Amino acid sequence: MNAKESPAQRSAIMRAVKSRDTTPELKVRALLRGFAPGYRLHRKDVPGNPDIAYVGRKQVIFVHGCFWHGHDCARGARMPKANADYWRAKIARNVARDAAHQARLTAQGWRALIVWECELKDKAALEQKLRAFLFGAET
Repeated sequence: MNAKESPAQRSAIMRAVKSRDTTPELKVRALLRGFAPGYRLHRKDVPGNPDIAYVGRKQVIFVHGCFWHGHDCARGARMPKANADYWRAKIARNVARDAAHQARLTAQGWRALIVWECELKDKAALEQKLRAFLFGAET
């Protein structure tokens, strides 16, 4: 927490963090529109409420923020100094929830792909990954 921020201010900032239509999600959707339109968004009838779903193909794409979902990149590895125990537990719960969603999806015959926020840096590689998942071999 910044020295000038009160706990109430920090709480307001955290409440403003979106879970839908985030910048990384919008970038992935813009990329997909070019070669694989026809997706549906935030399907509540699919385990995990995926960001992007191709229902007929039984394929889903989750766009995960590296920090929030505990990715092993530099951004995902950094931990806030304030209230570190809380954040470690929170991220561990997110990781466990994500794993449970993946297991339910697999059990129901769905294929899932996770796109990490850090992967947006290399648009060509990301497009290749998405094409391979949607049209090619298992990823």
